[in-house]
Amino acid sequence: MRIAFHTPLNAYGDGRISGDRRMARQLVAVLTGLGHSVEPVLAARDFMASSDAERLARHQHEAAARIESLRARWREGEPPPELWFTYHNYYKAPDLLGPAVTAHLRIPYVVAEASDAQRRASGDWAAHTHIVRAGLAAADLHLYFTDRDRQGLEPWRSAQTALMELPPFIAFQDEPPARASPAPVPRLVTVAMMREGTKENSYRVLARLLAALTDRAWTLTIIGDGRKRGDIEQAFADLPEGRVAWRGAIPHDRVVAELAAHDIFVWPGVREAYGLVYLEAQAVGLPIVAFDSGGVSATVCDGTTALLAAEGDEPGFGRALRRLLDDPALRMTMGKAARSFALTERNPARASVILERALAVAAANRRAREAVGQSEQTS
Repeated sequence: MRIAFHTPLNAYGDGRISGDRRMARQLVAVLTGLGHSVEPVLAARDFMASSDAERLARHQHEAAARIESLRARWREGEPPPELWFTYHNYYKAPDLLGPAVTAHLRIPYVVAEASDAQRRASGDWAAHTHIVRAGLAAADLHLYFTDRDRQGLEPWRSAQTALMELPPFIAFQDEPPARASPAPVPRLVTVAMMREGTKENSYRVLARLLAALTDRAWTLTIIGDGRKRGDIEQAFADLPEGRVAWRGAIPHDRVVAELAAHDIFVWPGVREAYGLVYLEAQAVGLPIVAFDSGGVSATVCDGTTALLAAEGDEPGFGRALRRLLDDPALRMTMGKAARSFALTERNPARASVILERALAVAAANRRAREAVGQSEQTS
C-alpha cells in the first residue's frame, strides 16, 4: 500500500533530536517493515506558536497550494497514496492536508497521537481547534498512545471512526547494554532538553526534591542543554559540591551508554506527553522515579518498573526516591523488570501487530463511510 505520512508539528527528517521526531521515524520504519511504501509529506510543517489570524490564514493558503500541487502530480500520472497517515496534530499544529486529500481520493485516513483541547474551543485558538475537530471527525481510525488522549478523543468515536491503543514503543539498532554493576553511591541520571515551560518546571521540581535528600548519598548526572540552561543550573546551585555533573548535549548514540552507567532514572515529567526517554532508561535496566503526570504512566509499570507519585506530590516523590536509594535489592529487581518490559513489550514487533490491524480497520471504516455517503446521496 502507498502511504502518505504527514507530520504537521515538525517537518519529517529535519534531523533535530526530540521524542516526537523519533516516534515519527519509528512509525515509518514499522509501516515500511509491514511491506508498505511510505512517503513522508515533506516541507509541510504547520506549527503555529501564536493564534494570530493572519498566520493561520497564511498556513491555510499554503496548504491549499500544496494540495493543488499534489493533485496536479496525480493528474499527470504519479500514483496517489492509498492511505493518509497523520502523526501528532493538535490546536497549534492542525492537519490542514489530510482531511481534504482523503476526501478527494476517498482513501483511509489514519491519525496517531492527536489531541483535543476543550479549553481552546473558545477564545484566540477557537478557529484552530475547529479545524482540528473537523479532522478528528473525518478520521477513520485514531491511534492513541495514552489514556489521557483517549479520553479527549472519545467524543469522536463513531461507527466509522475507531479508537485503538498503540502504547509508546522504542526501537534500537542494536540491543542496548545492560546496566553496569551497582556503585557504592547510587548514581542518578536524567535526560531532558533545557527549555522553558514543562521541561524547566520539571528541572526545578527535581532540584527542590534533591535538596531535601542531601542526608542520603547519591550523585546526579544531567544530560541536556538549551536556552534555559543558565537558569536551571542556578536552581541546583545550593546542592553540595560534587553532587551534580552536567554533561550538556551529547550525541544520541552515546545517551544509551551513559544511561547504562547509572542506577536510577529520575525525572518528574510534569505534563509529559509520555516520554520515550523513560523507555530508553528502562531498556538498559534502570528503575524510574517520576510523577504520574501526563502520559508518563503509559511508558512504565508502576510498582514494578517504576515508582510514581501523584502529580505535584513532592513529598511522595521524595519518599519513592528515598526508598530506592535505601534498597539496592529493590533497585536490582525493578531494573531487571524494567529491561524486560521495554525490550519485550514495547518494541517495534508489538507495534507492528497493532499497526497491521489498525490499517485494516481504517480501510473497513472508509468503505463503510463511503457506503453511507452514497446511500445519503441516493435517498
